[in-house]
Amino acid sequence: MGRMATLIDNVGAAPKPRHPEKQKREDTPVLRKPDWIRVKAPVSKGFTETQKIVRSKNLHTVCEEAACPNIGECWDKKHATMMIMGDTCTRACAFCNVKTGLPSALDPQEPAHVGEAVAEMGLKHVVITSVDRDDLTDGGAEHFAAVVRAIRERAPGTTIEILTPDFLRKDGAAEIVIDSKPDVFNHNLETVPRLYLSIRPGARYFHSMRLLEKVKERDPQMFTKSGIMVGLGETREEVMQVMDDMRSAGVDFITIGQYLQPTRKHAAVDRFVHPDEFKSYEMLARAKGFLMVSASPLTRSSHHAGEDFAKLQAARAAKHG
Repeated sequence: MGRMATLIDNVGAAPKPRHPEKQKREDTPVLRKPDWIRVKAPVSKGFTETQKIVRSKNLHTVCEEAACPNIGECWDKKHATMMIMGDTCTRACAFCNVKTGLPSALDPQEPAHVGEAVAEMGLKHVVITSVDRDDLTDGGAEHFAAVVRAIRERAPGTTIEILTPDFLRKDGAAEIVIDSKPDVFNHNLETVPRLYLSIRPGARYFHSMRLLEKVKERDPQMFTKSGIMVGLGETREEVMQVMDDMRSAGVDFITIGQYLQPTRKHAAVDRFVHPDEFKSYEMLARAKGFLMVSASPLTRSSHHAGEDFAKLQAARAAKHG
């Protein structure tokens, strides 16, 4: 199981159950964005067409719910990250713009609708993510697997990337999702261990790392991916330690992007990291052995996911060729 198995799972311990409302926070200052972080508003024909398909299938996307800055570019190319199991999360992370509360019951027709939308959009690669569903016995694992199966049935030529919750305290849930055989299993660490209690209070750093390690143990050929945000107050040394932890867990692909504060009620931006620093992180990550690295101010987990999957395949072939 490697070095990770010897680590004590006590970082960022999950709090006791509480009322499922967004944790109240004082208004925090919003820093002015530098020029390199600005993007154009989505107005293209491709954006509108993607929006119509998503609406017609009654689907949610993390692009909208999380206010992603790349939505204009991605939707113009008919790339969208589908968010399953509703639009309401059972957790209240300080960085996330998805609403928190008591979710509705799962929609049994959702897997079919996602499969139909993927086929209609003609996607070569699709990313499926979800809200946290701590209210469900399996955390929504079987629903995730059903979505993967539906896409395989209706769009057999599409490669599938999943971005999952941590399935904390859901024994056997991860195995259900892994066994559905997605092409890429992504679970984001989001930040460094020291900041978990303030930024990701409902999660545990080493549990998330163990989840990534478990994927490789169960299916060594499955690509694994994880990402963090910078600009939350982490140090360079802490970022490098997270890289080392990921490599110990066998993670193939790391993403590093700038944290952007969704509203004044969310965690404040500590600083805007300069593009040159992102380039330095990319060089370090490649030197540590990652097959793929995406590090830039606007990098997000699903940005350019299709192109990156092709590069992942090529990198593995070159490594073992």
